[in-house]
Amino acid sequence: MKALREQLEGHPGLIRIAPFILFLCLTYGQLLPGELTPFWVYLFKTLVGTFLVWLTWPLVRELRWRIGWEGVVGGLVVSGLWVGLEGRYPVFQDSGTEWNPFLALGDEAALAWVFIGVRILGSTLLVPMLEEVFYRSFLYRWIAQPDFECVSLGAFQWKPFLVASAVFGLAHREWLAGVLTGAVLQWLVLRRKGLGDALTAHAVANLLLGIWVVWRGHWFFWS
Repeated sequence: MKALREQLEGHPGLIRIAPFILFLCLTYGQLLPGELTPFWVYLFKTLVGTFLVWLTWPLVRELRWRIGWEGVVGGLVVSGLWVGLEGRYPVFQDSGTEWNPFLALGDEAALAWVFIGVRILGSTLLVPMLEEVFYRSFLYRWIAQPDFECVSLGAFQWKPFLVASAVFGLAHREWLAGVLTGAVLQWLVLRRKGLGDALTAHAVANLLLGIWVVWRGHWFFWS
């Protein structure tokens, strides 16, 4: 692993792009035939994503969590946006497959809870790291300047702010909530000149949304 990390060290763009793209590609595996395929694929891609983050963690210096009140408040705001805006605007059509392990497993509730636990842990701890590194560390700065490492994480520019937020939002079914979320998370990065508070906000929002999904049965958020 040390030799692999040494090879990757000279490719700052690759180590910020590849883990996210691979994780995203594995997501499409959830569309393969099989009633339980979406759940096993999510488990698999969570393990793969965890390995990739572990591999690249020492090379991405800005990938460090910061637990502060701004991040927590940001997470509350973001989760409120997703829940509060639901049903108030047209969303993108999803795959048509509802990510509901109780529906697929019936009486096998224990395994269903395992899949739900993996989903909540993955979206709370892993997804924020993959997405914040790609969107806020790489994409925002690359739009500002192709030699992105020369751009400070605290450097505000309108074009990358709007484009990166839009790209982040359009990658989600709930595109409007996604765009606004991208703006909130980018603002935290700019304000704190680092990813720490944005990671916390992203994690808090995904955790609360996961609890909401299970509590209210709004599985469409996980479609």
